[in-house]
Amino acid sequence: MKPKTPVAMRQLINQVRETLPFDAPESYLCTDDCKGCSLKLLEFLDGELINWQHRLDNGEIPTLGDVEYVARLSRKIFKVLEKNGVISSASFRQ
Repeated sequence: MKPKTPVAMRQLINQVRETLPFDAPESYLCTDDCKGCSLKLLEFLDGELINWQHRLDNGEIPTLGDVEYVARLSRKIFKVLEKNGVISSASFRQ
């Protein structure tokens, strides 16, 4: 049975927070050869996750589209961080 959308969104938020290096220092995120600004992308995604956390805490129920949007955004930012050498997808495969 699939989880309800609030549960799915909370699980997604937790998974993204565990996977991406939100606490990494700027010197680690900023490399000479960037395909997109890792620091700005993480700040943007962090804002989206905080926004959704507050909305969930206030009882808002996300749609499947909302969950998909956050998931798609997170995947795109993951790929940019991977291209920039900030993270490696091999370390996340099981």
